[in-house]
Amino acid sequence: MGATTLWTRAQVAARILNGDTLIVYHGHLLSIPQKWLDAHPGGSLAFLHFVGRDATDEIEANHQDHTLPLIPKYSIGRVELTDGIWEPFLPPISTGWVRRPGAAGKLEWYKEAAGVYSSQNQHSEFFPSSSVLLVESDPSQPKASGPTLASLKPPPSTLSLKEQARQSKAYRELHKHIIEAGLYKTRYITGYGPEILRYTLIASLSIYFYVHDWLITSAVFLGLLWHQLVFTAHDLGHMGVTHNWTIDRLIAITIADFIGGLSIGWWVNNHNVHHLVTNHPSHDPDIEHIPFFAISPAFLDSLWSSYYKRTMKFDRFAKLALSVQHKLFYLVMAFGRFNLYVNSYTYLYNKAFDTKRARGGYWAWRMEVLGIFFFWTWYGTVLYGCGSWQMALAYLLVSHAVTSPLHVQIVLSHFSMPTGDLGPTESFPHRQMRTTTDVVCAPPAEFIHGGLHLQVTHHLFPRLPRHNLRRASELVKRFAKEEGLVYAEFGFVEGNREVIGTLRAVAEQVRIMGRVASAEVEEAVEKKMKATDVMLGLDGNGVRS
Repeated sequence: MGATTLWTRAQVAARILNGDTLIVYHGHLLSIPQKWLDAHPGGSLAFLHFVGRDATDEIEANHQDHTLPLIPKYSIGRVELTDGIWEPFLPPISTGWVRRPGAAGKLEWYKEAAGVYSSQNQHSEFFPSSSVLLVESDPSQPKASGPTLASLKPPPSTLSLKEQARQSKAYRELHKHIIEAGLYKTRYITGYGPEILRYTLIASLSIYFYVHDWLITSAVFLGLLWHQLVFTAHDLGHMGVTHNWTIDRLIAITIADFIGGLSIGWWVNNHNVHHLVTNHPSHDPDIEHIPFFAISPAFLDSLWSSYYKRTMKFDRFAKLALSVQHKLFYLVMAFGRFNLYVNSYTYLYNKAFDTKRARGGYWAWRMEVLGIFFFWTWYGTVLYGCGSWQMALAYLLVSHAVTSPLHVQIVLSHFSMPTGDLGPTESFPHRQMRTTTDVVCAPPAEFIHGGLHLQVTHHLFPRLPRHNLRRASELVKRFAKEEGLVYAEFGFVEGNREVIGTLRAVAEQVRIMGRVASAEVEEAVEKKMKATDVMLGLDGNGVRS
């Protein structure tokens, strides 16, 4: 069909149920071919979470200006609007449906999880009862051949579609102001100039103290170097430095893999999803930390992760760990970098068998693997040079623990915010501002946070160079006030209290569940004993009557 075709909602639904990946963009219906779904640099989930939805804001927030003109080539026509608004469907992945190769190699619908509404005991401001969660499919239930028209229907929402459309339109105007203000231009001299000097100084101090046998001090400065370099790697992952994918990725691999031992490919894959489905328990990998952390009672239902493709089991170990998670928070954060290693290397290992790598995937993957080997070669040499295994262990632990404030800072922006999904009706700006908060700090101390304490603005404009976030945040605060949206922010200490409070509240839920379970077991045992007494003809004291 040509670009002049007008698609009705019924026609769009039928194509989606037939397996097509259809997304609305500025009133156009985009049909994403499977080959691009496999090769998209942002991963396939960036499409799958917006099937049947208007993704205009998400597309423009995450793509370069030179990329946007290429998008209309996927248009197969325009969609039928109501009062100029597209009424969204619920994407199949939201109810656990994905496409996989069948026995004959042809793509078929596959039910990887069951979509369920949140239970009554979870209903709160943080988790609305209309939220759709995913749990492992019940094998005893009859298998369906695919999603149905009923499964595409969004759950009831308290949000007004017209109000959300108005906020979306206002956000696009704000985006124009951001562009006109030149805030997408990278400040190479005034922004990265001081940072490069800081990196050089920290690295030099680490080397100096190592050579002079001040090993623990050297480890501290090495940890500080990793801590600071992550901010630039973050910018590069968003193509926010040179704005050229190849150049930014090359620099990012040098920083993340060769110097830091972490996969930038894994981080980008993970982080893109986080930005699109922020704080959703079943879809956002950045809040899926079972068995160590759970920031919502929803996680106590052993949810399915559409990102990790596994059930986040609420097992015995999880019950034990989560019951004291608020007490172990900083201890776990101190070793957070080791978890990043695991995720990085698992990603690179799986990519070795991936025949459908994204753009630049082959050379980038080889460079990353080379970088990881290089990292452990030089870092292993550093540890070996410590003289004893005890000192090497101390150097290892200290250098990694020093990076922990970074992990704490990042989780502050989301862990204390709502984890509920208000459905596909919710606009991009509304969701980002509802689930994200800033960490307030004085301008002279911003370098400690790398500028990423301004997470609200960053989530609205992910590609914005971080040195321009403060200026942009002033425009965002004005936008929030005009649109009646909350621009959440708190200080570092207050933010820590909020997060600990959230963790403590869920821990209390775990302990309550434990007490209830114990009481039920005792009651069951007591009933069984009474039944046995009756069978044996004994009275309540165990004496034969």
